[in-house]
Amino acid sequence: MNIELPWWFQRLRCMTPAEVLYRLRQAGLDALEKRGLLGRAAAPVPAALAFPVFVAPTLSDGEAQAILADARRICAGQVTLFASRQFNVGARPQWNRDPESGITGPAVYAGDIGVSRRHLVGDIKHVWELNRHLHLVRLAQAIVLSGESGFVDALQAQLRGWLAQCPPRIGPNWTSALELGIRLINWSLIWRLLGDHGNPLFAGSAGAALRADWLASIHAHCQCIARRPSRHSSANNHLIGEQAGLYVAAMTWPCWPASARWRARARRELEQQAALQFSPDGVNREQAFAYHVFSAEFLFVAALAGPPFGRRFWDDLQRALRFLRSVRDVKGHLPMVGDADDAMVHRLDPQEHDRAGALLELEAALHGGAQPGAAGMRWLLQALPAGRPEPTPLAPATAWAFPDGGYLVFGSGFGSAREIKGLLDCGPLGYLGIAAHGHADALALTLSVAGEPCLVDPGTGSYWQERKWRDYFRGTSAHNTVRVDGLDQSVSGGRFLWLRKAQVTVERMPRSPMQFDFRGSHDGYLRLADPALHIRTVRFDAHSAVLSVLDQVRARKAHRLEQFWHFAPGLNLSLTASAVHVRGNAFGIDIDILGAGFSLELLRGCENPPLGWYSPSYELKQACDVLKITTLSGSAPIECRFTIWFFQ
Repeated sequence: MNIELPWWFQRLRCMTPAEVLYRLRQAGLDALEKRGLLGRAAAPVPAALAFPVFVAPTLSDGEAQAILADARRICAGQVTLFASRQFNVGARPQWNRDPESGITGPAVYAGDIGVSRRHLVGDIKHVWELNRHLHLVRLAQAIVLSGESGFVDALQAQLRGWLAQCPPRIGPNWTSALELGIRLINWSLIWRLLGDHGNPLFAGSAGAALRADWLASIHAHCQCIARRPSRHSSANNHLIGEQAGLYVAAMTWPCWPASARWRARARRELEQQAALQFSPDGVNREQAFAYHVFSAEFLFVAALAGPPFGRRFWDDLQRALRFLRSVRDVKGHLPMVGDADDAMVHRLDPQEHDRAGALLELEAALHGGAQPGAAGMRWLLQALPAGRPEPTPLAPATAWAFPDGGYLVFGSGFGSAREIKGLLDCGPLGYLGIAAHGHADALALTLSVAGEPCLVDPGTGSYWQERKWRDYFRGTSAHNTVRVDGLDQSVSGGRFLWLRKAQVTVERMPRSPMQFDFRGSHDGYLRLADPALHIRTVRFDAHSAVLSVLDQVRARKAHRLEQFWHFAPGLNLSLTASAVHVRGNAFGIDIDILGAGFSLELLRGCENPPLGWYSPSYELKQACDVLKITTLSGSAPIECRFTIWFFQ
């Protein structure tokens, strides 16, 4: 039996009849395209949009030297993929080759390639990440800063190689419209940095041929996105990214009769999706903070590429950034809620790792503030000088309650050296039918003290490596909540598919973050033969700096209950008979466990089954301490009382 059939059956269960019809229509388009029965592109007009001569933004010597040093590494074949992993792809990359496994994807029609078949394509995330061409923008930046011919030669060679190895709709780099959208944005940045007329890439007859071939591929990218938008249960960040790429391309290269139609349609879609994919209080509905940042990056790039977007669009963006500002701690750490794959729209600053902070600086600059401190945002403003919001006041800087999105902030001393900041998840599992990037983390919480992560969400690990790790990092035991009978709160149907989703009911809303009193439950375990209801009460008192978490499970019979607390690597922990003592750099926490009939274990780096792991970035994991409290009970509560204190 085809090993993909069970997955397809589960996926079909999550589709509406309208989505089934849409998928069948797309399959029909694939069949026509594969046989060459769809219309061919019209020849591009001789010139693309004329851009003024680009002048590099104001940079420090260190910022400029970092760009040039990174560009030289790229010329030598060293490329940064994901957040910080280094790969040697060679000065002339094999673009369909997975740089980690060495497997080269087949040069066949893209619609016939199963991207999950590792023996055929390797890890498709590695292939796609390289082919987003974030690193090629670095070469264009180096050309602007230095004019060195070596950077020109390297960029020409890599572009020519890509166009030769990746003809339209052939190979793994044409399997995802999102990847096409990201590539178009980075190609646009290259074009805008170097211009059209006088562009050193286009010198001589060879350069003219490169320009013509590149424009032909750009048209094929646009056409492919326009024909294959992510719809229905796939209309998440993919749809935003696709339409952002199409819009930026139509603004950069208005070369074809369809360009105006693409531009108008993409702009309309982006305005709609900004409202649909972000809740009224600014939370991205995928319930994944990394994709919140990712989607906001797309929206900003699109908005800066053309005529100003409407007021509602900018209001949606402001609310999205207010949420980020509200949940970051005093040192800029963002809880790792939901999936994260280090996806970024552009990498204009080799030294910038605080992408949420960079977006907040960009927002301030667009509303009349100082130039961003993040060099990448200065490059972006210089490269995309068009769209700007209307000059209206910024929305309130922060908030603590996000009931539509499903998050509540508690704590005290926000923004100070003695900050205590916690986050409670009381929202949905994820977005649309499959909730692809959500985790089984209902009623979980995180905690940061003095800008130092303490109780953490352990992150993502990897999408495509061994299945047990994907299941672990998105499962209930990897989050600071309760698991019943060894089962996840929600039922998984695949790596990016949830079949049954736990839903939270808020029974008591707190009135303030400093006198926080919450009570809620979720129905994830009502599916059991003996239905079990998990109820969590969370209280925080700013005066005493005490956090209390009370968990109860109501059921007719006894169930095995496990309560998990995950601690950031680097903290010092000690365990006694009924307490845990935690020490950070500037704070301590004494955790008292109240109740009867429970066992305590302090675990770290367990392999089978996985427990006690932390993933600071995509495909990286390290051991972390996890406190597991286990009891067999139908109603007896477990209460953990966290008393927080500072060294000075």
